[in-house]
Amino acid sequence: MNDFKTIKPEDIKDNPFELVGGDWMLITAGSPDKYNTMTASWGGFGVIWKKNIAWCVIRPSRYTYEFIEKAGSFTLSFFGDEYRDALGICGTKSGRDIDKAAATGLTPIAGSTPGTTTFAQARMVIECKKLYYQDLQPEHFLDESIEDNYDKTDYHRMYIGEIVNCLSR
Repeated sequence: MNDFKTIKPEDIKDNPFELVGGDWMLITAGSPDKYNTMTASWGGFGVIWKKNIAWCVIRPSRYTYEFIEKAGSFTLSFFGDEYRDALGICGTKSGRDIDKAAATGLTPIAGSTPGTTTFAQARMVIECKKLYYQDLQPEHFLDESIEDNYDKTDYHRMYIGEIVNCLSR
């Protein structure tokens, strides 16, 4: 983590819609000796409970779900365009079946928050302490088109995390 500098979340210059929805991110939970990561393009940033937060959603069927459920913290890692193929693999292959680091060439490293993992190639890392979770419930969808994202099962769980460290290159 030596070549990262700590910045305030307010100093992030990226467009949050492009950062999450366009560039994608890796959600990672667990320590470097036992972790899993997955690509995500749903999530965001904001302020709630007088805290800077990041939120993300994970389906219970994803292997990363098991790790984030046990962990007190998680990381959101962002990469340059040259890692798009690696992010594609991390979003379509399960850590139950392959070693994602070996398959992608990404190098897992310990985050600055104890018990977290990120990747040496990341350009920005947001480390979050879990504050809240909520299962998405289809009976609360107010727009019927939302249901098109599901097969009537495996609805996401939303996690809200307080941003405790923001690291950038």
